Amino acid sequence: MATEYGQGYGPHSGRSGLGVGGDVERRHRLPAGLRAPFEARSWREFAYVLLSLPMGVLMFTYAVTMLALGAGLLVTFLGIPVLAAGLAGCRGLGALERARARGLLGLEVADPEPLRVRSGGLMGWIGAVLKSGTSWRHLLYAVLHFPWAVFSFVVAVNFWAYGWALLTYPLWFWLFPLYGGQDGLQLYGDETHHVYLDNPFEITVTALVGLLFTLATPWIVRALTLVDRLLVHGLLGPSRLATRVVELESDRGVVVDTAAADLRRIERDLHDGAQARLVALAMDLGMAKEKLSQDPQAAAQMVDEAHGEVKTALQELRDLARGIHPAVLTDRGLDAALSAVASRCTVPVQVEVDLASRPAPAIEGIAYFTVSELLQNISKHARASWAAVDVWRSQDRLMLQVMDNGVGGAAAGAGGGSGLAGLAERLHAVDGILVVDSPVGGPTRITAELPWRG
Repeated sequence: MATEYGQGYGPHSGRSGLGVGGDVERRHRLPAGLRAPFEARSWREFAYVLLSLPMGVLMFTYAVTMLALGAGLLVTFLGIPVLAAGLAGCRGLGALERARARGLLGLEVADPEPLRVRSGGLMGWIGAVLKSGTSWRHLLYAVLHFPWAVFSFVVAVNFWAYGWALLTYPLWFWLFPLYGGQDGLQLYGDETHHVYLDNPFEITVTALVGLLFTLATPWIVRALTLVDRLLVHGLLGPSRLATRVVELESDRGVVVDTAAADLRRIERDLHDGAQARLVALAMDLGMAKEKLSQDPQAAAQMVDEAHGEVKTALQELRDLARGIHPAVLTDRGLDAALSAVASRCTVPVQVEVDLASRPAPAIEGIAYFTVSELLQNISKHARASWAAVDVWRSQDRLMLQVMDNGVGGAAAGAGGGSGLAGLAERLHAVDGILVVDSPVGGPTRITAELPWRG
């Protein structure tokens, strides 16, 4: 069941660390803390917080009004349609919120699952809206977002305004004695005492405090928008169940494609290998039968050649059966099966299997073929002199690790759908993962993690 994924090995397969066109990645001269107030991202996040207040007022007012109106009219027939219309409106406002978060925060949130209207007509649509958990999560967002929008607006605007005002105080403090009738910005005052920021030292300290506020404000706003990200992602995006369904549908497609590819490979191997040899064997035996009475010695030689072809065909069939599912794996488990695979590798392989029990047969088979493909990759492309295979159980996960001291440079993203990328897709189809650590020059360490499912 080997696949060609050697393109992941070699000194040119890793990332070079250079940008497009070979230019070295630019490095900012200023640290992030100093350039944050001037970055476009900070201003976009601040704009998001500013727009959150009117959007929060609109959504909260609409949601509460429609909810109260629908609940009040439940004693009549009109209550249910009004409530459904309110929920549908919340879904529309939620789509606007996702677009706003996508444009200003760069938050990519997939659209939630659409309404599943089982029967046509208005009543079917009303029932679908009321039964949809997405509709109620949008309503909950409209209610919860308003108080948070008020809080974040007040905090962000005050920090931003006071920060820039204090930072630029040396530029405009002269307005107080000229137009305000006082020496400067009043820090404290009562009937008998007044403290003004009017001398150079106090003006400088005020500007430094404003600088601290200005530098801290983008990070405060970013922390505030983090809560908005969580709200949008958690309440306006698809539910965890819907996301899991999409993942399972994708994984099912991978499994179907893999099974179809394996069937095509088996058919090709049978057609090009054992079947062709058996056809040639039948022809040779037919010719030997015709010559048996005329030239027994030539017929015996042809039968001897046919015997050799039978042995070759049997060996090919054994290899093919081992590629489908080896008998030693079923009878004796991973330890013996992996030891047999390691014995056929072109480099010495140390195998260590530490399992007190056996996982599910399907997981055991995937683990076997994963190690088999990785060892074939080492034999063909790694140019290694030593390799090792470790298998152990960690809680409810089956861990596999294959190491070698070859040239390195393996990459899980090499090749569209084949090689390590294809192997990672197969593991992902059963909730497994593949981690590749292979710097150029080696060594290579590939770790696979599978669910136990014993």
